[in-house]
Amino acid sequence: MLEQKIRERRMTLEEFAEYAETFARERGEPGTLGLRHLQRLAAGRKSSGEPLGPVRQVTARLLESIFEVSIEELLAVPSPDDGLARIATAEPPVRADVEFAAALDWLDDRAGWSAGTSRAEVRSGLSGLESGALLDRRATRGRVGRRQLVRTLAHYYRDGVDGYDTYRVRLGDQGVKTTIFGAPEWWAAVRPLADGSERMRLLWDKETARPELGGAMAHAAASKLAESAALGVRVANLPLYRLLEIEQGDPLVGTVGLVPFVEYALTVDLLEGELVDAVSRRHGGLPLRDEYLPDLGAVLDLPARTCAGGVLALCAIARPRDRFRGEPDYALLVQERSEHVLNAAGRLAVIPKGFHQRLNDVRGDVAVSATLLREMEEELFGRAEVDTTTGESRAASPMHPGRWSAPMRWLAEEPGRMRMECTGFGFNLVSGNYEFASLVVIEDEEFWPRFGGQVEANWEAAGLQLYSSLDGELVDDLVARESWSNEGLFALLQGLRRLREIGGTRVDLPAVELSGL
Repeated sequence: MLEQKIRERRMTLEEFAEYAETFARERGEPGTLGLRHLQRLAAGRKSSGEPLGPVRQVTARLLESIFEVSIEELLAVPSPDDGLARIATAEPPVRADVEFAAALDWLDDRAGWSAGTSRAEVRSGLSGLESGALLDRRATRGRVGRRQLVRTLAHYYRDGVDGYDTYRVRLGDQGVKTTIFGAPEWWAAVRPLADGSERMRLLWDKETARPELGGAMAHAAASKLAESAALGVRVANLPLYRLLEIEQGDPLVGTVGLVPFVEYALTVDLLEGELVDAVSRRHGGLPLRDEYLPDLGAVLDLPARTCAGGVLALCAIARPRDRFRGEPDYALLVQERSEHVLNAAGRLAVIPKGFHQRLNDVRGDVAVSATLLREMEEELFGRAEVDTTTGESRAASPMHPGRWSAPMRWLAEEPGRMRMECTGFGFNLVSGNYEFASLVVIEDEEFWPRFGGQVEANWEAAGLQLYSSLDGELVDDLVARESWSNEGLFALLQGLRRLREIGGTRVDLPAVELSGL
C-alpha cells in the first residue's frame, strides 16, 4: 500500500524521499528515509529478495505521521478490489486501480466469462498467495539460467525454416547461443537511426474480433493478474505497436498496427513464465506455447498472431582520461531489471530498454528512434513524465525539444555528439516478441564530466553497473553470466561488435564473430 499512497500524491519515490526528509526536519522527527530504503519498503523485500525485517521505530513513526495510517497497513499488500471500494465510496480512484479493473473486464470478455468472474478468480488467487510462496517462486525462477532456456527452445523448435536461424556468435574463446531468431542479414548490417531512413508504416485498422481465450490461457491470465497485484507490477493499458510485416532486406521498413497492452500481457507474455516454470520443474508440457507459438512458421506468421516488441540499446559514453581508470574509454551501461517490470524481471539487460509504443502521436512515434530517445529520457535522464506505465502525461508533445532534459538538450546542440544505430533485429522465441537491438554512443567526452552524475536508472532497474570498453576481461566475464535476458545479451553483443569497429583506441574488446560456432 505504501507505493500506492505515494502515487496518489502524484509523487515519484525520489520526490517522496526528499519530501519525507523535509517533513522530518520541519517537525523534529528523528526518522530518516533514503531512496534505497524507501524502494525496499515499497517492494516489501530486500534487494536480495528476502523479506524485510522489522521497520525501525523512528522510520515507522515518520511514515505514520505523514500518511496518518499504521505502518502495518502501509506495508500490507493492496487488494485488487481496493480501487473498486474507493469508487463505491465516491473517492477518486488512482490510475493503477482503473487499469487493473480494465484488465479484469477484458479477461471476462475474452474468456467468455460472466461479469465479475475474473475478479473472483483473482481474489481467490490472491488469498492463496503467501509472501513466502511468491519469494520461493521468484527464487526458483531466478535459478533458471539463460542457457537452459536456449536448450529447451532449441529442442522445441528443432524443425528449422529455410533462410532463418538463431543468433549465435563467438566472443573470444566462448561460444554464445541465444533464443533470438531471424534472417542472418538482419544481424550483419548496421543501420543509422533518426536520419530519416526509417520507414515504419502504421496500418490504421479497426480491431477485428479475437478468438475466445481457451480455458488454460484464461486461468493462466487470472493467475498472472493475481501475482502482479501481489508483487506491485506496474501495468498501463496503452496501445503497443504490433508488427504485421517486416522487409527481409531492411527491418527498419515494415508495417505495424496497434494492440492493447493487456492483450499482450495476458496472452503471449505468459509464455515466458510457463517456459521458466517448466524448466525449473524439469517436467511438464508447454500447453500455452503449443497453442500460440507451436512452430517457427507460427513465429513468422505475423498477421496471424499478436507480435509486440521492444527497442533496447547498449549505451556507450565516452570518458576522458582519469587518474583512477587510466586512458580514455567508453562507459558501458548494464542494468539488472527490477522485480516490478512485466518481463525479464531480475535479469540483466542493456539500458535503455522499452516497449515499442506510442506516447501521444500514434503515427509520429512509430519510428524506432522515437522509442529509443524516449527511453533514454525516461530511464537514464530522469524524465518521469514520459514513463508510459503512469499513463498520466498531460503534455501535447512530451518529447518536444523544449521539454528535453539538460543532458538531451546538450547532446542535440551539435551534430556528432551522439550516434544512434540499429545493430540487429530478431524475434525472441521466449515470447515471440520482436526486438530492435541498437547502439547509442555519446562521442563527446565532455558529456561525462558535465552530466555523468545525472545518469541514473529509473524504477525499472534494481541496479546499474558500469563496465569499461578497455576491460576485455571483465566484459568477457559479463557475457558469460547466466542471468542475462536473451534479448539483452543480443543487444550487448551486437553493440560490442559495432563498438569495436568504430571505437578506435577507446576500445580493447574481444572480437564478436557471427555464426562462429
